[in-house]
Parts: sequence; structure tokens; C-alpha cells
Amino acid sequence: MLFLSEEEKVQWREWGELALSGRITKDTVKGAVRSNLWPAFCFFAGTLLAAKGQGEEGLQWLKAGVLQEEDGLFCNAFLLSFLERHLGKLEMPTVVFADPRPFMHWASVPTMAKARQRFVLHLGHTLPAINHPLRVMDIGCGDGALTVRLIQNLMEASKVVEIGEILLIDASPAMIQLARQTAEAVFPAERIRTIEARIEQCSDRIEGHYDLAVSSLAYHHMPLETKRFHLTQLRDHFDHFVIFELDANNDTPELYSPELALSIYQCYGRIIDFLFAHDSPVDLAYNCVDSFLMAEAVSMLTRPRGQRSDYHMLRGQWDALFQEALPGFSKGCDSTCYADEYVGLFTLHYGRS
Repeated sequence: MLFLSEEEKVQWREWGELALSGRITKDTVKGAVRSNLWPAFCFFAGTLLAAKGQGEEGLQWLKAGVLQEEDGLFCNAFLLSFLERHLGKLEMPTVVFADPRPFMHWASVPTMAKARQRFVLHLGHTLPAINHPLRVMDIGCGDGALTVRLIQNLMEASKVVEIGEILLIDASPAMIQLARQTAEAVFPAERIRTIEARIEQCSDRIEGHYDLAVSSLAYHHMPLETKRFHLTQLRDHFDHFVIFELDANNDTPELYSPELALSIYQCYGRIIDFLFAHDSPVDLAYNCVDSFLMAEAVSMLTRPRGQRSDYHMLRGQWDALFQEALPGFSKGCDSTCYADEYVGLFTLHYGRS
């Protein structure tokens, strides 16, 4: 992932304010922006203007950014296409995960599917053998497919011999219903329990002790301070905590900041490119973008911390959080599931010492 220098952060903020007041043009600043970051700056200026009610002016910046996009990073183009389908409005079109199908399609894209498989393998390598019936808690279980695969892999690796309880937690009614069906197709129904809620709504109601708490691209749905609070509440209820997460700077940067725009430009631009590079029906790809990926990006571009839907953190921030919130635990795994110049996915495991 690329970052701005401290001087660039200050300069981009100043240019953003000047763009809002109409006192600079694209030609004025183009030569002063680091050349490889020009499309990202156009994305920053364009989304800032659109979010502040200057949609037409914002479109011109986005169109300027499109002209220099390359290397599988086309976030200006993707956002322009999204705006064309939504009357030029930089607004969330739907509730994310209301329909599980876009998520399921995204998870099936080859790059994501391979990264998820690496997460399953990493978990099998890092978790010690459990010599009693396994009790596992999945925070943000989605459709349940990954939950089933990781438990099956643990059993195939002789890390687990019997299932005690599978606790599935997800806020989406459609997801939790599908997750239960997926799990019951493989494991005894009486061993499966569900909670329809976000983890921050139920962390104080978790009872009993679990060998493993796992969270795949879900624990980032709350800001750092909330992550810390609920992780502290949960830590007495598990021996191991393992996450599969996106390495991105989308938590602590404030709304309208250059740092947030640059991070979104890179990670969502890359992930949406993975989607369109996959051979699938165009209408299905657009549905996945509109009701899932771009909905998340627009939330972060238009809502302040505390109200946005997602708070992905940098890998080092996750590590620091675990060290602080999980005293008595030690790191067992910090492995890359996918990485390129702009985006990364990783496994991080902390276990009770």
C-alpha cells in the first residue's frame, strides 16, 4: 500500500479546500502531485466535491483521474460507472449484506477464494491440537461456508476429533439463516447455535468458554476503540483468536482526509478489479459492486467515524490491538494470504499462553 508523506497530507488537504472553493483547476496542481498518485488525488478531490454537494465538479476530477489509471487500479472509472447508475449521487444504494448473494459471488472470485483457502491452511498450521470436543465461535460468519471449511480442515489435519459447539454470529438475517443451513448440512444440528446480532450488540451476553474465536473480514465493522472494548469483554471466553483481514488504512483517518481517500482508492480499486477480471455475468458483477463493495466505500467517503460501516486497519494496528487487549496471549501466526503493491489480506492468530 502506498502512503502520503506528512508534507503531502498537508498539501492535499489545502488543495482539497481550494478545489471546493473553485480556486484551483486540474491543470493547476497536476504537475505538483506525485505522478503515480495523480489518479488517487483526482479520486480524493472528486469524492470530496461530490460528498459536499458539488457533484458535477466532482465528476470532472474523476474523469481526469481515469485518463491516467493503469496497472489494474481503476477506482475513478469504477466510481464513475457507479454514479451513472445512481443518478450521480454519492450515496449508499442499499443495506450491505441484506442479500447474501453479492457477498457469495465476491468470495468465489479466484483471488479471494485462494486467499480464503490460505487462511484455512494457516489456521490449520497455527492452532494446536484440541483433545476435547471443539467449541468454536465465528464472529461475522457470513454464509457459513468458510466456517465449515476451516473446521473440516482442522479435522483432516487431526487438530480436532469431535465438535462440541459451533456458535455462528452475524447481524444479517439472510446470512445467519444461510449459515445455519450450510453448517447443518455437515455437522449435527444440535451442535450449532446462532446469534443474530453484531458482536458489539452481544459481547456482554456470550456465555461459556470456547477453544477458538474466529473472524473473517468482520471484526473491522467497528472503530478501533470499540474493537478494543469488545475484544476485552470477549477475551475470557476463548483460548485462541484468529482473524482474516484486509490490510488497509480505513479506521483512524477522519472523514474527507487524503489518507482515507488514498487507502480506499487502492484497496477497493484493486478488489473491484479482481471482480471484473473474473469471468462472470456482468449484471451479477455490477450487483456485487453496487450492493456490497461500493456501498462500503461510499459509506467511508461520506460518513464520519462512528457512523461509517467499515474500519479496516493496517496489519500493524491489528497486532498492536491484540497485544494491548489480550494480555496473557502470544502471537502464533502472522501470515500473508494475498499481497500486491496496493492491497493485502492476512491471517493473525493470538493464543492463550
